[in-house]
Amino acid sequence: MGLQSKLYAATAYSKEAAVKQEVRVTNSEWYLINCLWEESPRTLMQLVPVLKERVGWSKSTSATMVRRMSEKGLIGYDEKGKTKYFYPKVKKEDVVVQETRDFLKKIYDGSIGMMMSALVRQNDLSKEDIRELQEILKEAEDKAE
Repeated sequence: MGLQSKLYAATAYSKEAAVKQEVRVTNSEWYLINCLWEESPRTLMQLVPVLKERVGWSKSTSATMVRRMSEKGLIGYDEKGKTKYFYPKVKKEDVVVQETRDFLKKIYDGSIGMMMSALVRQNDLSKEDIRELQEILKEAEDKAE
């Protein structure tokens, strides 16, 4: 997966309840909502083994996180009989954008230039990453004109 894909990956889903907004999620919430971005809807019993494998959560921890995130409005559910089918109510791209802004502000005083300089100094950019960045910058420049 390329740099642009890593930074701006978004999963589309068909729930009308999804709203574009500035959203902050905790590290723990990220694990659960990411499972739902990958595949939804999912029941609690479908989420439990995935979260157990990825982060070692018990069934009760998973259930608590689902409840809290439902209350917070990050995820929703449809009830069919006694079973709840959970889905994300926020788009991945909205969360990624906000998390990226928060990261830049916290670590680099909001400066993309400082972040890129740090990556270049550490030789963390592949030729493919550099080409993708050039394309992104060219697109941004064209939009700014």
